[in-house]
Amino acid sequence: MNHDTDQIARRLKGKDEIRILFVCLGNICRSPAAHGVMQAIVDAEGCADRWHIDSAGTGDYHTGDLPDKRMRIHARRRGYELIHRARQVRERDFDDFDLIIPMDASNERNLRRLAPTPDAEAKIVPMAAWIDKASRYDHVPDPYYEGSEGFELVLDLLENGCRRLFDALKN
Repeated sequence: MNHDTDQIARRLKGKDEIRILFVCLGNICRSPAAHGVMQAIVDAEGCADRWHIDSAGTGDYHTGDLPDKRMRIHARRRGYELIHRARQVRERDFDDFDLIIPMDASNERNLRRLAPTPDAEAKIVPMAAWIDKASRYDHVPDPYYEGSEGFELVLDLLENGCRRLFDALKN
């Protein structure tokens, strides 16, 4: 973990509730998968009442849609049911969430433009900050135009990153 994640972990560790928003472009592949993976972790650890997890997109292309069917199929094979309906990031999300996690640099830039204050902007920490550096990925790639291997890679990265995020923030 780098300095930013250590600082975030110290700030959030003692909170009664931790509120996390995962963000990608359309909220139909990466961010709902991160949402599902993280929810499964907190459910399995018996602390779902302490965590509020959501996801959103910086674009409004798929508002109201279920996650991409291919992502739902690959996630289901690993035991995740992705039932979230796509929505766009709102300015009030910066008040409602403790941590806003974009999947890549483009979505991080979009979020930083949306952040209404420096404190709000400080809540933005890319998913790659939580992924084991041995993976050699500095972002979670968009699998939308890829084959099965793209969806599997995303799930591998998210399982690693979400577990490390949970471990950093658990009491």
